[in-house]
Amino acid sequence: MSELPGRPSTPEWAIALIGWVLQGGVLLSAAIIVVGMLLLPTRPGGISPARLLVFPFTWSQLAGELSHFFPQAIITVGLLLLIATPVMRVAVSILTFALEHDKKYIVITSLVLIILLFSIFFVGAISSSQPAVSTSASFSMLTVVLIFLGAILAGLLGSLVGLGGGVLIVPLLTLIFHLPIRFAIGASIISVIATSSGAAAAYVRDHLTNMRVGMFLEIATTVGAISGAFLAGLLAPNLLAVVFGVILILSSIPLLKKMGEDTPQNVHNDRLATFLHLDGSYPDHQQGKEISYQVTRTPWGLGMMYIAGLISGLLGIGSGTFKVLALDVLMRLPIKVSTTTSNFMIGVTAAASAGIYFSRGDIPPLVAAPVALGILLGALVGARLLVRMRNQVIRLIFLLVMLVSAVEMILHGVGVGV
Repeated sequence: MSELPGRPSTPEWAIALIGWVLQGGVLLSAAIIVVGMLLLPTRPGGISPARLLVFPFTWSQLAGELSHFFPQAIITVGLLLLIATPVMRVAVSILTFALEHDKKYIVITSLVLIILLFSIFFVGAISSSQPAVSTSASFSMLTVVLIFLGAILAGLLGSLVGLGGGVLIVPLLTLIFHLPIRFAIGASIISVIATSSGAAAAYVRDHLTNMRVGMFLEIATTVGAISGAFLAGLLAPNLLAVVFGVILILSSIPLLKKMGEDTPQNVHNDRLATFLHLDGSYPDHQQGKEISYQVTRTPWGLGMMYIAGLISGLLGIGSGTFKVLALDVLMRLPIKVSTTTSNFMIGVTAAASAGIYFSRGDIPPLVAAPVALGILLGALVGARLLVRMRNQVIRLIFLLVMLVSAVEMILHGVGVGV
């Protein structure tokens, strides 16, 4: 891999280690979830509406049910391991930067890890509650299979354009299966983590992800996600959904102007990008060469990432559209780097709020399990497709998905389908 003057290059062993952590976490969590799902038919109640509403959502409940090998407790362990995967990726990144003697990123990455742990073990603990939920929806093995198939499509699409899959998961669960919106949001948070973890390992190994950009911007996204998840219990997000939907539509205008652009031209590092060594390069298989790029308007991108995290925590979506917009339009990274770096980040953003949603009882295993498995499968397929696609095609797909996201958020805000 070529190297720009003055820019530290991440060693191959570090890339391999981070990829192994992501892939290992995904495979182990998927295996545990599958074991729990296979045990469900052997227990009274099986897969039913009544069983859907009763599940462990505190550590004491989880420990008690695990001692009796209850299937939903086993599935919950798999889901928690999936949530822990991006956290472990951050922890391992500290080790790799330490071995590289990169003091700047040791501090940056340690700060991200502290924010994550604070959210999971402190903010999540004080948010623990499970308001009564009822549903008249039918729920059976067929429902689980259909959710799984829908999640495959969501994961495929999410991995291609740097989103979290919630664009399809939330309407799928609420409009088609008539599940409570809070369950749809909880499952959407899981889908974000699954998309990121499932595809990021491949993107990191393929040198498409700018890990330094991702780690630096995760400071803003994690703080934003905690803010949003905490405020979600205090504020009605309907108006925000409408406002952000309108912003997404307006944001499509500069994307239309750039539709024919393959690689950003005449971009030069700003001072912060130079100080943090954010410039990079990636192998473009379509052009058959290594593409070097630089980064600009870094402070604006950092501010946009806080907003993206806030939206993620408030509405239970990956807010990948805002991340890609910040990376592509503001910071002027190539679209493949923007989507893969967004994918790298969204799992950490979602993990920052996932502990809060888990403690509220908003992540039902019977819904989150087929979503996680389907998303993982779709994300792995999507990661293989992206490296062979043209930049213009990726930009077009992203634009279409962004407009769909905008319409969905506006409809959600005005109460249609909820």
